[in-house]
Amino acid sequence: MAPSKSKSREQDLARRLPASWRAGLEDGALARSVSLDDLRACRPVYAVWEVTLKCDLKCAHCGSRAGTARTKELSTSECFSVIDQLARLGCREVTIIGGEAYLRKDWVELIRHVRAQGMDSTMTSGGRNLTEARVAAAAEAGLQGVSISIDGLEATHDRIRGFNGSWRAALDAVARLRRHGVTVGCNTQINALSWRELPQVMNDIIETGATHWQVQLTVAMGNAVDHPELLLQPYELDELYPMLAELYEQGLERGLLMVPGNNIGYFGPYEHLWRGGVDGTGHWIGCNAGQNTIGIEADGTIKGCPSLPTKGYAGGNVLDRSLEDIWVNAPELNFTRDRTENDLWGRCAGCYYADVCRGGCSWTSTVLFGKAGNNPYCHHRVLELKRQGLRERLVKVSDAPGTPFDQGLFAVVEEPLSAPVVERPPSTIAQPRGLKLPVLR
Repeated sequence: MAPSKSKSREQDLARRLPASWRAGLEDGALARSVSLDDLRACRPVYAVWEVTLKCDLKCAHCGSRAGTARTKELSTSECFSVIDQLARLGCREVTIIGGEAYLRKDWVELIRHVRAQGMDSTMTSGGRNLTEARVAAAAEAGLQGVSISIDGLEATHDRIRGFNGSWRAALDAVARLRRHGVTVGCNTQINALSWRELPQVMNDIIETGATHWQVQLTVAMGNAVDHPELLLQPYELDELYPMLAELYEQGLERGLLMVPGNNIGYFGPYEHLWRGGVDGTGHWIGCNAGQNTIGIEADGTIKGCPSLPTKGYAGGNVLDRSLEDIWVNAPELNFTRDRTENDLWGRCAGCYYADVCRGGCSWTSTVLFGKAGNNPYCHHRVLELKRQGLRERLVKVSDAPGTPFDQGLFAVVEEPLSAPVVERPPSTIAQPRGLKLPVLR
């Protein structure tokens, strides 16, 4: 049977994605059928590298609490060594992030060296000061793709990002990148401030000419722990996910491919849309941290996933050990290679999909409860509880200490679906800085 018109459009858009954005659409869409020996032979195909913690934004949801550079960030020569080691390990793409990557003086040289080693070079950015000169230099060095953050409509985005004019600057950055031939997508944090604005956010993104839109739930790490009013409650996914599914279909018709983050979905009725792959039969196959992804912090600390907390998930530092040694031997990177359904707990432990899902996104559950393996942000779980007349609600128990990639502690309360809705605490997010700029269209 020939593929449908919408599926053909989806396949065409997916082919134009940089490798890291395709994760979950191609290789990740295959059902798990590999042995532990196979997993131990994995290679870090996608590297996400925080090249500096210095940032020109002040985001209320920032897990790394970016702002100032780390005390000891890798030198240019040390970065070149990391790039060379990634290439020898079989890495295909290096995505530089921050903080804000372009605030590092040698960021263009890092891009150039990545390309010289035969790997793809991409970046994720807030775009506030991604100037014409910076874009031109990066494009000349070989930068291939950039994902620009759009976290709501103008007022919401500027409030979350901490600066008036940051939304306008982000849209301008998209236009600038496209003029220089760089593939551009956008990414959006879904939270209590932004989620009802998503239909118009999608319109804004389409108007920029971007063709890909990555979405993920805001997670309780770093600054977001200080602002729990940002976090969606699990039961709100019952309304959010049908909206996302509708936007997915509408986006395809208008040339935009929605790419779900690793904390979106899991075995609900829309899994075939988000992770179906080219034949529509794929599904979530578990956290891939340390399997085909690797995270690098600006001081050389290595993790299996860039989003994971440093404490408990740092396998070592490239200044002390080779990257290959850390990748192969550090237990902090091997945890998903060995994880089975016996490592799950809470409602995830008894789930029908436990052996395949293995608790969903490790980042999401770890920062809530201090350990992975029990994920209330699961569509299947939300729907199963709803059928039983129940819902889950998260309550913050303790604050985070105030360091990069830190976490607090949350408890999950199971209650009747008919229970009164508990109001969110009042927002403590500061008003954005700077003068409000006019909207230019």
